[in-house]
Amino acid sequence: MSLYPRWSYFPRNERAPQWAEQVVEAVRAARGQIDTEPLPASAADRLTSDVVLAHLRPGLESLGFSVETGKKASEKIRRPVLFGDNGAAAVNYEIDAFHDELGIAVEVEAGRGAMGNADYRDIVRTSLLLDARYMLLLMPGTYRYGSTQKDAYGSTRDLLSAIYASQRLRLPFEGVLLIGY
Repeated sequence: MSLYPRWSYFPRNERAPQWAEQVVEAVRAARGQIDTEPLPASAADRLTSDVVLAHLRPGLESLGFSVETGKKASEKIRRPVLFGDNGAAAVNYEIDAFHDELGIAVEVEAGRGAMGNADYRDIVRTSLLLDARYMLLLMPGTYRYGSTQKDAYGSTRDLLSAIYASQRLRLPFEGVLLIGY
């Protein structure tokens, strides 16, 4: 029997903070709605990042996260990257959730994101957010598209392992929590 969800904390030479276990438990509580491992391809294809985020929203909100609730501008979570004239935010990025007190920026990927290198984009864009001390990235454990099957979590884990081991690219976070759902 495997543990659910799979997760890794980076850098590998530090213990995960207490909030990490709480987030892992919130993902575990939503397992029945988001687990990608036992799903047939047709069911897994319907698990979009919006659907996964909707199932995770109650648990994340109970931990103090502000979570995107829809596609309208007022329902999005926008975080500043650059400021312009008169201190107005000139560049903002939309993310899935943010914890103001702890500085945790959250991105949830599913479907095409697992095949389209969304993890690279998420790492770079989240690195640019002001006040982001930690990154929480959720990837499907298994992504299926037609006859193709990919261990999206494992691929992103290997990417983060390489980034942290090489020291050539230094991320501006105190830590990154990767969860495979």
